[in-house]
Amino acid sequence: MTGDEHLQPMVAAEYLALADVLASASDADWSTPSLCEGWRVREVIAHLTMPARYDEEAFLAELRARNFDFPRLSNEIAARDAQLPTEELVANLRSDTLHSWAPPGGGYHGALNHVVIHGLDVTVPLGLQRLPADGSMRVVLGDLTEGELHGQFGISIDGRTLEATDLEWSYGSGPPLRASAGDLALLLCGRTIGPSRFEGEPLATTRSDPT
Repeated sequence: MTGDEHLQPMVAAEYLALADVLASASDADWSTPSLCEGWRVREVIAHLTMPARYDEEAFLAELRARNFDFPRLSNEIAARDAQLPTEELVANLRSDTLHSWAPPGGGYHGALNHVVIHGLDVTVPLGLQRLPADGSMRVVLGDLTEGELHGQFGISIDGRTLEATDLEWSYGSGPPLRASAGDLALLLCGRTIGPSRFEGEPLATTRSDPT
C-alpha cells in the first residue's frame, strides 16, 4: 500500500482520455514530433504503455540485457514498440494492467505525473485542448512545486509566483508567471515551450541542459 491509492481512478481516467483522442488520430498525427526530444507521438505512447506489455519479469530481462542502462532501454523499446499497430497502442492505453501500474518508489503520484506529462507531450504539438482533468492537473502541479520535482529538471521557482490561467491554482510569491496549467507543468519538467504562451519573465534554470 502506497497511501495514495485514491489517485488510481484519476490515473485510469487520464489514460482513457488519451486513448479516446488517439483512437481517431491520423498517421500524420502519430508521426508528429512530440515535446520529448527525438520522439514522435508514437514513440511517446510506446514508452507510456510499456507496463501493459511487459510484466516485471520481462521488464527486468530487457533491462538486464542492456546492463541496467534505463535511458538506453527506454529509447530502444520506444523505437521498437513504436512500430506496433496504432490500434494496439491505443488498446494498451485502455489496459487495466496499465491503469493499476505505479512506478517503483513513485506510487500513484508518480503514475499520474507520468501519464499527464507524457500526455501533454503529445497533445500540445497536435494542437489539442488540455485533456487532463483539473483535479489531475492540481495534483501534478503540486508535486512539481511543493514536492520540488521541478529541481530534477533544472528549473528554479524561487522568488516567483506561478499562476494557471485555465484553472484556480497558484504557487509561490514574487513576480508572476502566468500560463495554462498544462504549459506550466511542461515548463517545470524542462520542456521547451514557446515564450508567447507565457505572461511574465522566464524562470531561471539551475543548469544549462534542464531536459
